[in-house]
Amino acid sequence: MTRVFHRHLRSTPPVAVSAAGMRIYDAAGRSYLDASGGAAVSSLGHGHPDVIAAMHAQIDRLPYAHTSFFTSETAERLADELIRTAPEGMSHVYLVSGGSEAVESALKMARQYFVEIGQPQRTHFIARRQSYHGNTLGALAVGGNEWRRAPFAPILVAATHLAPCYPYREQRADETPEQYGLRLAAELDAAIVAQGADSVIAFVAETVGGATAGVLTPVPGYFKAVREVCDKHGVLLILDEVMCGMGRTGTLYASEQEDVVPDLVTIAKGLGGGYQPIGAVLAQRKIVDAMSKGSGFFQHGHTYLGHPVACAAALAVQNVIHRDGLLEKVRADGRALGAMLRVALGGHPNVGDIRGRGFFWGIELVADRASKRPFAPALKVNATIKKDAMARGLLCYPFGGTVDGVHGDHVLLAPPFIASREDLQEITRLLTASIDAVTQAASVAL
Repeated sequence: MTRVFHRHLRSTPPVAVSAAGMRIYDAAGRSYLDASGGAAVSSLGHGHPDVIAAMHAQIDRLPYAHTSFFTSETAERLADELIRTAPEGMSHVYLVSGGSEAVESALKMARQYFVEIGQPQRTHFIARRQSYHGNTLGALAVGGNEWRRAPFAPILVAATHLAPCYPYREQRADETPEQYGLRLAAELDAAIVAQGADSVIAFVAETVGGATAGVLTPVPGYFKAVREVCDKHGVLLILDEVMCGMGRTGTLYASEQEDVVPDLVTIAKGLGGGYQPIGAVLAQRKIVDAMSKGSGFFQHGHTYLGHPVACAAALAVQNVIHRDGLLEKVRADGRALGAMLRVALGGHPNVGDIRGRGFFWGIELVADRASKRPFAPALKVNATIKKDAMARGLLCYPFGGTVDGVHGDHVLLAPPFIASREDLQEITRLLTASIDAVTQAASVAL
């Protein structure tokens, strides 16, 4: 009997005992091809010798020091490296232990910024439906997934949620992608005015939508228009790149492909590649200067901020990505993966949309392709695909509630950057077989 409080209390997952490269092995001797990097975490795969060596060296030298007393060489070096490659104007890095913690910190950082500059009346956040920003209470409040929010709604702070950038379902037939993006930016402008422009702190958005809606890539010009709206009203732009950042879409920051610079950006998952829990907030200089010239401190903190071993792991991960040219590889092999998926699944009667960038792809499943009607939630198509795929030796990341938090199913793929073309072909083959089997059974059950 397990004493671990597992995510699902009616079943115990297999026991993982080892991992190497693209594969994880369980206690029963089964091998799994990791096509999702866990939850888009394992950018370098498993057991990379450079990262493990860096962690060992750091443990021997300094395993831990609390940041109320000390900084560490590895934290300083990691921050220098992140700022070297950061969006224009970023000056400082706040190092935390994961994505939810990074978003929570960014929300508080944004609020304190306005307190420091004499605008304490700004108390409201605007975000998007079908977004996911983490499971701590502040992050859950700005998140737009109704399934996750529902049990805790009475204890969440109020936030406004606007339409996601979801062209497959919400772009009108009479508008171009660019016109659709401008319509969404106009909705943001109207929401800020309705709330009271001087009461809004920030607009919070995933640059590329992640787990909740299955890799929503923004239409051209959308984020530039959003940036202009935020600037017009003195509202901060917080971009959540916890899942889509750190090279996942083929550039270190997904915002690079949108030609837009945020005020705050959150990163995690691919930052440390799963070798240690780590995340970060990168802040524009004006935000840091406001606190430095005002109260002199950020009124926030956690025990494991800037953990030396986590920083050593993250620094090693980032060094490998740059040294081995993995961003270029992700761009090139990402185009190949997209082509493989479209050849295998583009005409599938139960595949409504295939979307993505780099090594970040989503496949939206439908009961009827012509009407885009989703499967009934009771059929649990996404959960069944996960189970079926694992039985075939494939780890993918299916999720439900794609359309509105209740209806819809998708599969997310986020393989490690080291995946070969042969690995990508095998991922496509196994996933296609799983989608075929599960959707055929679900269609019969309709």
